[in-house]
Amino acid sequence: MNDPSLTPALRVLRVCLHLLFGGLLALAAVRAVADGAANARAVVTAACWLAVVYGTGPLLRPVGTRAKAALWWLAAVMASWLVLLALTPDGIWLAFPLFFVQLHLLPRRWALASVAATTVLAIAAFGRHTHSINPGIVLGPILGAAVAVAVTLGYQALYRESEQRRRLIEELTETRGELAAAERAAGVLAERERLAREIHDTLAQGLSSIQLLLQAAERAQSSGRDDGALKHVRHARQTAVDNLAEARRFVRALSPPGLEAGSLPAALERLCATTAQVAPLTVRCRISGTPTDLPTPHEVALLRIAQSALANTVQHADATHVEMTLSYMDSEIALDVVDDGHGFDPAAPTEPGGESGFGLDAIRARASALHGTLTLETAPGQGTALAVTLPLPAREGTGA
Repeated sequence: MNDPSLTPALRVLRVCLHLLFGGLLALAAVRAVADGAANARAVVTAACWLAVVYGTGPLLRPVGTRAKAALWWLAAVMASWLVLLALTPDGIWLAFPLFFVQLHLLPRRWALASVAATTVLAIAAFGRHTHSINPGIVLGPILGAAVAVAVTLGYQALYRESEQRRRLIEELTETRGELAAAERAAGVLAERERLAREIHDTLAQGLSSIQLLLQAAERAQSSGRDDGALKHVRHARQTAVDNLAEARRFVRALSPPGLEAGSLPAALERLCATTAQVAPLTVRCRISGTPTDLPTPHEVALLRIAQSALANTVQHADATHVEMTLSYMDSEIALDVVDDGHGFDPAAPTEPGGESGFGLDAIRARASALHGTLTLETAPGQGTALAVTLPLPAREGTGA
């Protein structure tokens, strides 16, 4: 009877039902007194007793929490109503609010049976008091019972639909939260991979170059060539300066310093020249086609791929000659890096933590991020040829 989960609208309807029951009960008692009925005192007493029994239900906690207690309360209310109905025909009007109470407290099958029995009892009692049965007497309680059943069943259907929608909204909210968490996790992983590629292609390669230059300076100094040692130290210092600029770029999220000073072809030529100074090999840079302005992501990706490819060649290929070619085409741009080193078996598993394996994975990831492709041709003792092709976005005024 006292459900704390009821909405304010349902609480108002329940209060109205109680007021309706009390008003009809008072009407029966007042009419008995006003009409001067011989059993007026008995009617008033039965009405007062029914009011006490009915009003006790909403106040008792067990009636609202335990089904058995609610059934006992309903049985007491119905018994008191039958006593009143036996004393006055006005008790028939109380059948209408009682229909709602029965439909609310009883299971559907028993509720419909109870409503039917109450309707029959109300018609029979009224016929006994008036000593006549007419269509109006029969149809009135039947229509009241039909209205009560229709309203209750309709409300229950709406309530079930509302509950389904509420659960669906909760599930959608929970799913949205899980999706947002998954997107955040994916974003964190993607950012970690991006930083790993950036560090591998810039800072790590720069530190490796500094190490090679300092080793070369030590060898030059031990052999008495101070000028050569000083040259290597200066190159190592310049590489450290470039690495510092790269580290600052990570914080500022700007384009690579090599691209800030000029175009992509110029940055690649400087990279090849610096690599030739650091490592004991010949590095050539060729530009094919007519250079055009590229989107910044394409320039950054191609420069990083070139850095990673040359670093892998210097550290692992044991090559003497490297040729890098940047080819401008109508709808694509390609970067080829070919060396005459000892090559390797692409199908062979990479050692855990191996730099070359991570470098190739980083190159493949950069190309894939721009919908490009990576082609690798190599074999033990036959050198390595690496080709990356990136599609160019459609220019204004041309078809897609």
